[in-house]
Amino acid sequence: NASGISSNFRTLNIHVTDLNRDVTLRVTGEVHIGGLIFVALILLDVKKDWSDHALWWEKKKTWLLKTHWTLDKYGIQADAKLQFTPQHKLLRLQLPNMKYVKVKVNFSDKVFKAVSDICKTFNIRHPEELSLLRKPRDPTKKKKKKIDDQCEDNILELEGPLLTPGSGEFRMILPQSVILSSLLSVFRWLDSARSLMEQDVKENDALLLRFKYYSFFDLNPKYDAIRINQLYEQAKWAILLEEIECTEEEMMMFAALQYHINKLSVMSSENHYNNSDKEVDEVDAALSDLEITLEGGKTSTILGDITSIPELTDYLKVFKPKKLTLKGYKQYWCTFKDTSISCYKSKEESNGTPAHQMNLRGCEVTPDVNISGQKFNIKLLIPVAEGMNEIWLRCENEKQYAHWMAACRLASKGKTMADSSYNLEVQNILSFLKMQHLNPDPQFIPDQVNSDINPECVVSPRYLKKYKNKQITARILEAHQNVAQMSLIEAKMRFIQAWQSLPEFGITHFLARFQGGKKEELIGITYNRLIRMDAGTGDAIKTWRFSNMKQWNVNWEIKMVTVEFADEMRLSFICAEVDCKVVHEFIGGYIFLSTRAKDQNESLDEEMFFKLTSGWV
Repeated sequence: NASGISSNFRTLNIHVTDLNRDVTLRVTGEVHIGGLIFVALILLDVKKDWSDHALWWEKKKTWLLKTHWTLDKYGIQADAKLQFTPQHKLLRLQLPNMKYVKVKVNFSDKVFKAVSDICKTFNIRHPEELSLLRKPRDPTKKKKKKIDDQCEDNILELEGPLLTPGSGEFRMILPQSVILSSLLSVFRWLDSARSLMEQDVKENDALLLRFKYYSFFDLNPKYDAIRINQLYEQAKWAILLEEIECTEEEMMMFAALQYHINKLSVMSSENHYNNSDKEVDEVDAALSDLEITLEGGKTSTILGDITSIPELTDYLKVFKPKKLTLKGYKQYWCTFKDTSISCYKSKEESNGTPAHQMNLRGCEVTPDVNISGQKFNIKLLIPVAEGMNEIWLRCENEKQYAHWMAACRLASKGKTMADSSYNLEVQNILSFLKMQHLNPDPQFIPDQVNSDINPECVVSPRYLKKYKNKQITARILEAHQNVAQMSLIEAKMRFIQAWQSLPEFGITHFLARFQGGKKEELIGITYNRLIRMDAGTGDAIKTWRFSNMKQWNVNWEIKMVTVEFADEMRLSFICAEVDCKVVHEFIGGYIFLSTRAKDQNESLDEEMFFKLTSGWV
């Protein structure tokens, strides 16, 4: 034969994992993968359905799925050790409710596709919001075997692990801080563009299925019972494990909702599924205003003519913190029009020039509320050329706070009070505050102080240390009166909504070094913006909205991410402790989610997802 490499014979060893047998073949480099498999099966002489099997090249971490490619094209030489193995293998999945199921997954598919198939099996819509991550390392390394053994107990029970509440007795491994928790989790997310085997995931390994992107599109009780439950469970554990900060009053509200949900789950465990349609019909109207569509990309309908945009006018106390000053809040007559607030010294001067004026487009809006102390503050971080200006607004009561807070949130997204979501936002804020009210009823509480509430299952360790169990139980029962009339699905939706209202909700943190900077800082990525943050305090330094972004790219050689904005602003940074591909995937993933619309069909545009997240066109 010719003397070229491709015509040289080579001896290949193929290990058949099912049979634990080796097959040795002598072939040339011109043999294609399909032919190699054909010859190997003839030599094996075992009658079996081999259709799910494929060749895996362990050294190169590559599936040889292109059966028309030759050995030379793949670069396979005589020293290559190949495995002939099933593509579908068992995976142990820990669901958001901390329960395990075993499920068969295609280990040769990209993780994005594998998650889509898993969600289809579990009847979870919008799988693009979820992904897989590795288990966190347990610093104590105790009881590890016990937790892993638990995985063997459940084999894909759709009406068991997926809809029932998770156990509150799961051992808590608490991070040192909210930011640290976020930083630790980004290391564990699998790459959506590579397969499980390519990322060293083996058969029967345990992985976590979680909501990765905090943009929950079209939550609908009619179709999303399992999705809502798993989302509720992820929110619950984020609060119990102190992965997100909440006030004491908010903690008791969350505890009361958990207690209520657990109670209803036990009461209706036998007949809930038979009456689920009836339950959905009964609460359908009540839940229509609870569908959470965090800017899913479809612009809200604007009501009325642009010339009749509503305004807010009222006396508010305004505070602008400055270094070396102890001056407090000063009262102004404030008018909120379009996306701007104007402050006047009095109502009579409101036709003149304002003492202060601020445009809230692109600002950060943070609540600072204490119901029992009647404190209703709004913290604004308003972008300016040199960073962010901090302004505090103090409202007199809940009603005033709800209207101004709703207007601020919409203005930060570039929307006005004419937007159809304004009244809904006001009602959601009032509902959130109402659930935190304490309404002690002497005839109600004493009989139940020794109730079935276990504070350790519904309250985070911080507050367990602060109060005795009897005190916590009494406070949970007080808070429970505000939610006692809710149905099971409504209580879960309210819990999710309250979770979304927390100031630190939905921020994924990365350590980065900005171009020209000497020290490491924090980058926060949310569903609609990038935030530059102080690494010591977590405070926002500067915010950039995705809606104002022209393009972003990655210099893979120096691992630098560059983002360009419409105002010709360029932001460049190098990721400190994580591959820039992870940041690239989060930014691209949120851009992908923002393109969704209700009138689209349910099919996913995988090609578009990978274009936005993998750096190829």
